[in-house]
Amino acid sequence: MKANEINDLRSAIEYLKGFEGQLVKTDIEVDPYGELAGVYRHVGAGGTVKRPTKIGPAMMFNNVKGHKDSKVIIGLLASRERIGMLLNCESEKLGFLLNECVNNPINPIVIENDKAPCQEVVHYATDDDFDIRKILPAPTNTLHDAGPYITLGMCYASDPETGEGDVTIHRLCLQSKDELSMFFTPGVRHLDAFRKKAEETGKPLPISISIGVDPAIEIASCFEPPTTPLGFNELSIAGGIRKKPVEMVNCITVNEKAIARAEYVIEGELLPNKRIREDFNTNTGNAMPEFPGYTGPAAKELPVIKVKAITHRINPIMQTCIGPSEEHVNMAGIPTEASIIQMVEKAMPGRLINVYAHSSGGGKYMAILQFKKNIPSDEGRERQAALLALSAFSELKTVILVDEDVDPFDTNDVLWALNTRYQGDIDTIFIPGVRCHPLDPSQSSEYSWSIRDKGISCKTIFDCTVPYALKQKFKRAEFAEVNLEKFIIEEYK
Repeated sequence: MKANEINDLRSAIEYLKGFEGQLVKTDIEVDPYGELAGVYRHVGAGGTVKRPTKIGPAMMFNNVKGHKDSKVIIGLLASRERIGMLLNCESEKLGFLLNECVNNPINPIVIENDKAPCQEVVHYATDDDFDIRKILPAPTNTLHDAGPYITLGMCYASDPETGEGDVTIHRLCLQSKDELSMFFTPGVRHLDAFRKKAEETGKPLPISISIGVDPAIEIASCFEPPTTPLGFNELSIAGGIRKKPVEMVNCITVNEKAIARAEYVIEGELLPNKRIREDFNTNTGNAMPEFPGYTGPAAKELPVIKVKAITHRINPIMQTCIGPSEEHVNMAGIPTEASIIQMVEKAMPGRLINVYAHSSGGGKYMAILQFKKNIPSDEGRERQAALLALSAFSELKTVILVDEDVDPFDTNDVLWALNTRYQGDIDTIFIPGVRCHPLDPSQSSEYSWSIRDKGISCKTIFDCTVPYALKQKFKRAEFAEVNLEKFIIEEYK
């Protein structure tokens, strides 16, 4: 099959089967409690996961303890190369693809219930044996987590005032047979704004959580303001990627829509004025491993989703990821790249060559900007581009600027520029006291007296570009251009 034929998780899996080294499986029974994530750490997690780890293939677990009719896939998006394959785009140009699709969105459509694969099987919360923990093979990534987590649930809800829908990903902990806790990063997500509006009127907010969907939806759902302001439905970006609308379906038990070709859909309501401690069942003090590479602290109180029903395909496939893995890097980082490209291109067209939201920052904290100075008056504009990047994506903490002859995706090349085109006293720009992402443990008054509140950071720009007037003195050694194809290169044996 072809990449443009992908429309759900199953077709994405079938597509990858045609490529060596992109998908592996095991039929050995695996325990979702700690063991599954422990295995994939060594197979392909990468990212900010504790070493040893590596970037590798996606992995299908066909025999999950306690869930005989379900499979679990992990790491589908844990390789930038693989995402490029799935989205039919060169991996280095993914940010440009997403920027194009933000500007050319295609809105989702609603199909009839009897045509929606996600509703082939229905479990009602009123059933005597209903228990989300038995229906969903949600893994517990470490032995110290607050509980099993849904890490790749496409949470969909609508503005109670306007009816405009939106999709985002949140960490969701299974708390009881029919309740989930839902974590919101303060001041960031649209769904939290919807929840607050509903809560102010004392009403629950209907919500659906679609698990196991087209990778284009998972990538698109990670856009944030200002690129996608309140009222912008990120499913339209996925439509732009596929050049056709995402199919939605009306839920069975709540007044909301879900992704029609999902493997699982949880239907429920965010309850007004009800909160739960995240580690209510385990008392570990921990939540789960998060993108900076550390285990996040359990929140003292989180909103609660009361589950009304779970629908799924026959023999469903649960999709999950490890919080600090390369999968998170790509889902968060590629939309970050698109947002930066959009902001800088508007201000100074033709100068920003590329952007890479670096793996070490979890796709959020660090960006490498490849910038070309065309004329003498471009001197200093590279720093303006860095400031625009920090404005376009508030969670960005560090920007490294490099010239057009430095590969932003090659860390060794970037560090070469840092060592030969950078002087700390004149090429470092500090911007203290700026709000960032609260999961960075160094952003606290305990770490530095200068930090007034948790989540405030000193943002930094490292300008590793050559001054325009000196460009001729910093030319890299030129090698002969050759026709490599005429040489037969064999390994000595």
